[in-house]
Amino acid sequence: MINLMKSSLLLFVFITLFGCWPTAAQSLGLEKQRHRTMLSMIRDEIKRNYYDPGFKGFDLEQHFRAAADKMAAAESVGQLSGIIAQFLMDLDDSHLFFVPPGRINKIDYGFDYRISGDKCFVIRVKKNSDAEAKGLKVGDELWSIENVAPNRDNLWKLRYVFALRPRPVLNVEVIKSDGKKISLAVGPKITRGKPLRDLTGSDLYDFIRESETSRGNEDRHLTIEKFDKAFIWKMPSFNLEPSRVDDIMKRARNHPAVIFDLRGNGGGRVDMLQRLVGNIFNRDIKIADEKRRSEKRDLIARGRGKDAYSGNVLALIDSESGSASEIFSRVLQLEERGVVVGDRSAGAVMVSRFFPLQHGMDTVIFFGVSITVADLIMKDGRSLEKVGVVPDSFVVPSASDISARRDVVLSNALEIIGVNISPEQAGKIFPSSDER
Repeated sequence: MINLMKSSLLLFVFITLFGCWPTAAQSLGLEKQRHRTMLSMIRDEIKRNYYDPGFKGFDLEQHFRAAADKMAAAESVGQLSGIIAQFLMDLDDSHLFFVPPGRINKIDYGFDYRISGDKCFVIRVKKNSDAEAKGLKVGDELWSIENVAPNRDNLWKLRYVFALRPRPVLNVEVIKSDGKKISLAVGPKITRGKPLRDLTGSDLYDFIRESETSRGNEDRHLTIEKFDKAFIWKMPSFNLEPSRVDDIMKRARNHPAVIFDLRGNGGGRVDMLQRLVGNIFNRDIKIADEKRRSEKRDLIARGRGKDAYSGNVLALIDSESGSASEIFSRVLQLEERGVVVGDRSAGAVMVSRFFPLQHGMDTVIFFGVSITVADLIMKDGRSLEKVGVVPDSFVVPSASDISARRDVVLSNALEIIGVNISPEQAGKIFPSSDER
């Protein structure tokens, strides 16, 4: 079972890993029947489990019929999968998405990108990749991908669509440091995966680990204790057992301030979120209300009493800090417990479950759907979905900062607690994966 906020992490998994399943020996007519059945099963799961029985005013049945009609005219399996994906995306819900079946190939275009402020920049280019050979550089502004300008609202959709229907080349436009706009056609590296993966078992979590590695977010929690005034915890995801959180925070108690670096952290386990919040309060804290289909639940963090960390707390966030990262940061603000530094967060904060599905008798097709089962309402009565967390100290790296690997966000946070360090020095504290 996928816990609260896991789906934002899974989204990046499915964004980077999906290829198309083989159908050489099967007719398109058979695939249309299969996909029509899959579409029907997904619709039924949404009707049973979506947190809003009114579907936010969306006419689900009419939309279903329109999608079924489009399938009749589809000319490929990729189009059929895309129709199902679009059926879900039209509800405009960050945690509602289709997980297609079949052969899983790792599709790697050799570069990664991220929204910073209101622009999209290349933040990583892999060595020996086609992207590097074509001249793509860290710090290039990504102006368009397949003629679509990336922004905060559509970036995850672009990644998802390109993954469902991988391109033989990815056509991008970038603005170089001299202001010149150039066009590049970047070819992917394709690594063949398992002929079939079972999304109901451990394969699902293999996807998570592979995705984090491929996008440069290794599943490693890093801590720095070399500053007398600060303990820094770089947290790639909320994926630790609560006891591990206690162990790390016990070390943090030797420092007057702790900095949680949640940049790029898409969320994860609800029990880790609760334990982390509990570790910085000596009393119980109501994190949020879970507004479900037929009930409302309190999400509570149990305070650690005398074992709680009592020093200063800072959280670093960016445009890809999602779910648990956003909730933790907002709790700091609402409870006046700490300072949030960086860029506005993703605004992808819902409660979801992954529903594994299968179709067929002799030949079984495994697929699934992530469904939003609850909205989260914070202490101030508001949801963070599509809003995000606005930092107390708004610090956004520029193209030149990204290119030179200057960490202006961490430098600013350290300055707040009295540690004077340049952005250049801060950028060397946690080198990117391609520098290690």
